[in-house]
Amino acid sequence: MNDTSQAGNGGVQRSQLDRLLALAAAHEPIRTAIVHPCDAVSLGGALEAFRMQLIVPVLVGPAAKIAAAAVEAGEDLDGIRIVAVEHSHAAAETACRLALEGEVDAIMKGSLQTGELLAAVVDRNAGLRTDRRMSHVFVLDVPTYPRPLLLSDAVVNIAPDLATKKDIVQNAIDCAHALGVAEPRVAVLAAVETVHANMPATTDAAALAKMADRGQIVGALIDGPLAFDNAISPQAADTKNIVSPVAGIADVLIVPNIEAGNMLAKQLAYLANAQSAGIVMGARVPIMLTSRADGRLSRLASCAAAVLVAHHEPIKPQR
Repeated sequence: MNDTSQAGNGGVQRSQLDRLLALAAAHEPIRTAIVHPCDAVSLGGALEAFRMQLIVPVLVGPAAKIAAAAVEAGEDLDGIRIVAVEHSHAAAETACRLALEGEVDAIMKGSLQTGELLAAVVDRNAGLRTDRRMSHVFVLDVPTYPRPLLLSDAVVNIAPDLATKKDIVQNAIDCAHALGVAEPRVAVLAAVETVHANMPATTDAAALAKMADRGQIVGALIDGPLAFDNAISPQAADTKNIVSPVAGIADVLIVPNIEAGNMLAKQLAYLANAQSAGIVMGARVPIMLTSRADGRLSRLASCAAAVLVAHHEPIKPQR
């Protein structure tokens, strides 16, 4: 995602991601397995987070490649724990084992494919699954929006059914709580704000709102279906006479599928100068899927989000 501190009107503003860093500074750094940090970008980002006292890195990967990456990045690995394995697949499996055994509190993606890491995480033998489906949450700072905006799921679940969406919503709520939003307002998005039997996104949204009424999803105000405009614009909500505690002032956007989420996140980044952090929720430990395209602040803010999630005890919904 883009990494810029410029507001849409050309002025500099303090980022919502800087706020995450300030919140995380109140906590102890978390032990983090860096999976296959074999290029200068992924290794350097992890070590900068270490210097900022966000994480205590455990580098998992081929020792010679990690050493070469350190030389390229101009970094010193003295005092940094390295768990040497032969290749990226073994690095992903070993990081999961370290998390299961309580040796690390979080996992960070290095220079391997996201799918390779997640395949190891979701493997039933890895032990990192919970009773919750895993999902990704983008934490967005949109210069034209007055509050942090969480978006889910744009990375992990391709075409979630209603049961999966329930977990996606609860994961996003738990993330919002960890980031200091006491009662997040969750908008479940669709193309329109009315329920239509031939539009599954609208019926799923209505069902999720009712689940919240019945205590199956907890800790938030949830409404849906809402179209994007009346989820984030009070004027759009007023124009359509939508009476809702969520419409126009959403903290969390739940998208119907990965295509919608991916396009929305990138549109906000490239057309609205949004900055982003990201984290996978629903596993035994938070997982950071940092990308080579991420800027410095995005990488550090993802670490900050993981710190806050690792130190947070989520609310349990009714079963």
